[in-house]
Amino acid sequence: QVQLVESGGGLVQPGGSLKLSCAASGSIFSIYTMRWYRQAPGKERELVAAISIAGTTNYAGSVKGRFTISRDNAKNTVHLSMDNLNPEDTAVYLCNADLTTGRYTPRKGYWGKGTLVTVSS
Repeated sequence: QVQLVESGGGLVQPGGSLKLSCAASGSIFSIYTMRWYRQAPGKERELVAAISIAGTTNYAGSVKGRFTISRDNAKNTVHLSMDNLNPEDTAVYLCNADLTTGRYTPRKGYWGKGTLVTVSS
């Protein structure tokens, strides 16, 4: 069994900062790309940021320069540091990871349940 558990969400004022974390646990052999998505009420899920196993990153245009994705391969974790938050960043933030559970098993995508970020004064 594999679990992804997000943490770090909460209420923050506009202009503030938050750091999200996602820890993967269970029968994991190797983790490849890790991603953060978000879904705001009434909107489609959107990709926020991604980081490859080698550390290559890419970001949605709306968060570039404000958000930073990082990972700790030894701890099977991925983080999302968010600065200069605005109300449009309010959403449930979900962690996604492509991983294998054995040497010869195919890659499969796993999801966490999400953590709520609310940006409001």
